[in-house]
Amino acid sequence: MRVPCQRLKKLTSTEVSLVNIWKILQHLDSTFSKSVEKLIRMGEILKMNHTEVTEFIILGFFELPELQFLLFLVFLIIYMMSLTGNLLIIITVCSDSHLHSPMFFFLINLSFLEICYVTVTMPKLLAVLIAQNKTISFIQCMTQMYLFLVCTDNEAYLLTAMAYDRYVAICKPLHYTIIMNKKVCFLLAFVSWMIGFLGMAPNVTLISQSSFCNSNEINHFFCDMTALMTLSCSGTTVIENINYIEGLLLGFTPLLLTIISYVYIISAVLKLHSAKSRQKTFSTCSSHLTVVLLFYGTTVAVYLRPQSADSLDINKVLTVVYITAIPLFNPLIYSLRNKELKEMLCKTIRRTIFSSRINKMLHTAFGHIISTVSKQWKVHKRMPI
Repeated sequence: MRVPCQRLKKLTSTEVSLVNIWKILQHLDSTFSKSVEKLIRMGEILKMNHTEVTEFIILGFFELPELQFLLFLVFLIIYMMSLTGNLLIIITVCSDSHLHSPMFFFLINLSFLEICYVTVTMPKLLAVLIAQNKTISFIQCMTQMYLFLVCTDNEAYLLTAMAYDRYVAICKPLHYTIIMNKKVCFLLAFVSWMIGFLGMAPNVTLISQSSFCNSNEINHFFCDMTALMTLSCSGTTVIENINYIEGLLLGFTPLLLTIISYVYIISAVLKLHSAKSRQKTFSTCSSHLTVVLLFYGTTVAVYLRPQSADSLDINKVLTVVYITAIPLFNPLIYSLRNKELKEMLCKTIRRTIFSSRINKMLHTAFGHIISTVSKQWKVHKRMPI
């Protein structure tokens, strides 16, 4: 009887061990299933947070609800004045053959660029202020940001091309017509536009592929890159590095070339003997130098300012000055400091006012006759032959 008892004890211990193993497996299975459930729930939460954003909400100047209509009037006047001033320069230069020179060719490009500047941002800002239409689609937001960055880069290189034009005109006046021919002017303008369009494509592409899980409310009056980066829950390190590299290459290069051009210009002006000739020579580039200082001064204030807790609100105010001041003051600076352009602008304005008055007089004098003849002609057509 001892042997069977020993076998029974062995079987019993084996069964116990199997039971223990089974319990361990059950515990592991339950732990694994709970972990899987947790991972699924976390995945669902992340999926909810990383849902595709189809539109953004532009907050605008929400801090000033009582001043919305006043701000609308101010920005509307600035927008209309910017459009009118730059359009007048384009019409005046194109219509007068005396102004068909390299300097005015670049001025046409600059005026057209200023029109693009305000048209990219101002209409949506006006809609936000007056109609409270704060939503903007994802594609429209990316397009607005891209075009704004293109205009910023393009203006820097156009101003550099204009600085080179002034350098050749002052330092090499005898070879000016040979160096600054139509082909060279067109090439400089074309390269400026292409750098603007191609240089900002990587930044906008990376931002458009980011996940916006924090919010879809943009604390700005347009789709600004800095404001969008604060909404992104993806890593923005790559975008920041690209911005830094492009800032050094695409931003510092035109500034350096402009400075070099003016170093040569100032040294050439100082070599002149009489003060009158120095003043007359330097006056040809004084308007361009004023525009350069205005552009780079506002650019540094907006983009190279140290970050702080209220950086977005301060950046919003500085960007308003940046967007409105440059397109508004550029036509005034060039028209007031350039006598030839000033005279032609006055002639264009007089011609426009005079032609509108003549049209009104003709309409008043012959409007009744024209309407009577048109009525008789309609009656005559209805009569059967």
